[in-house]
Parts: sequence; structure tokens; C-alpha cells
Amino acid sequence: MTISANEIEALLDAEVEGSDPTDPNVTHFVSARVAPRLRSVNFSGGIVQKCWAVTRTDGDYRVVYLPTAGYFSLCVESQIGLLDIGVHGSAIGCFSSV
Repeated sequence: MTISANEIEALLDAEVEGSDPTDPNVTHFVSARVAPRLRSVNFSGGIVQKCWAVTRTDGDYRVVYLPTAGYFSLCVESQIGLLDIGVHGSAIGCFSSV
């Protein structure tokens, strides 16, 4: 299934709107959020997929949307690029797991 940047923005908007605006995790997520942009992500077994980065990096981590799976993932910045670390689910949930 292909998904557009606009559709991902709508998913993120709905997630933020359905969250507690006083929750510090939500506030931090909103401030780290960026317009979705395609990035290569490395997965176990040497698999590389194009995914949508939805947050800026904090120096170590970034949240991306996995279009083939239909959910968000927390990735670590590494020497080989973004690396999926197996934390999957909602964007805010992934973001706040750090």
C-alpha cells in the first residue's frame, strides 16, 4: 500500500488531537514533529526500506512511519543511517519510549 505525506500528516493530526494536550510527551512530540520525508531505514537481516521520517532527530532517535507495516517505529541514528530498533506502534508512543 502506498501512502502520501498528506495522509501521514492526517494520521499524526488525529493522534495529537486524541491526546492529552497537557501531557509533556505530547508537547515534546509536537515540537519535534516535521513534515514527513522519505528516508532509508535499515532493518534486521540487511533489509532496507523507504519510510517516512516524522520527527527531527534528537541526536540519537527519530520516529518514522513504516508504510509496509502501517505503523510508526522508533529508529536510532547510526553510522549506516537510520536503524529500526523494534519499538513500534503510535507515533507519540514510540517518541515517548525514549
